[in-house]
Amino acid sequence: MPLVTLRDVLQPALQNGHAVAGLVTLGWEDMRAYIAAAEAENVPVILQAGPSCREHTPLPILGKMFRHLAERASVPVVAHLDHGYTLEECREALDSGFTSLMFDGSRKPLQQNIDETAAIADMAHSAGISCEGEIGFVGYANGEKSAGTDPAEAAKFATETGVDAMAISCGNTHLQQDKVGGLDEPRIRAIEAVTDTPLVIHGGSGVPVAQRSALARTSNICKFNIGTELRMAFGAALRTAVNADPDRFDRNQILKDTHDPLVAATRNVLHALKGDTQ
Repeated sequence: MPLVTLRDVLQPALQNGHAVAGLVTLGWEDMRAYIAAAEAENVPVILQAGPSCREHTPLPILGKMFRHLAERASVPVVAHLDHGYTLEECREALDSGFTSLMFDGSRKPLQQNIDETAAIADMAHSAGISCEGEIGFVGYANGEKSAGTDPAEAAKFATETGVDAMAISCGNTHLQQDKVGGLDEPRIRAIEAVTDTPLVIHGGSGVPVAQRSALARTSNICKFNIGTELRMAFGAALRTAVNADPDRFDRNQILKDTHDPLVAATRNVLHALKGDTQ
C-alpha cells in the first residue's frame, strides 16, 4: 500500500489504546526486516531516517527506498525524518517523498523552538504530510544530559505549533543499551492533563518492555522510537554470521544471515506495543 502520514497511524493509536514503533533505520537490510516484522504482526510501522542514516545515504535515495518498500507492503508505512535540525533539511525530506517530518528544536529557547517548529508544521501540513516536534530535551547515554519536559511548556508548545505528535523528556535517554530505571509516569500524566496531542518517546530502547506495553495501552504515548535495541540485535547476528565461516567474503551472503534474527527481534518490539484491539 502507499505511504501514509504520521497522523494516519497515531490518531487510531490514541483512540484505540496502542502505540506504533518508530524504527530507526541505517540501511536496506534493517528496513526490509522491519517491514517483514510489521507484516507478520499485522501492524503499521514508521521507518525513520535519523542523522547517522542520512550521513550514510542521501535523503532522495532514502525516500525512494521507503516508498519502494511501502508500495509492496501489506501494512501502513510512514516515511519519517527523525531529528531534522534545519528548515532546509526538512524541505529536502518533503521533496524526497517523506510523509512525516520531525523537527528538533529542543536545544533552543522555548519561543524559538515554538516558532521554528510551527513553520515546519505549516510547511508539512500545506503539503499534506505530518510533523513531530520536541519539547524538553532527551539526552544521550554518556553524553548530553536530559532536561525534563515542563507540562505548562508542553501545553503552550502543542497549541502554538500545531504538531501532530510531541516528543517529551520524562526519564528517557537516547542510545541507552540497558533497561535500568524507566519513565517518569507522574510527569507523563501531568502532560496528558494539559494536551491531547499524541506523545512520543525517543530513546525507547532504554524503557522496560513491561512499561512500554502498559503505557501503550493506558497513556497518550502513541509512538516509541526504537533504535539501539535493534542495532544490537543486528550486530549480534552479523557477528555470528561472520564468525561462522571465516572464509566467506561475499557481504550479500553474510548479510542474508542477519535477516531472520532481526525480524524476530523486531516482532518482539512490535508485539509489546499492541493494544487490546490489535
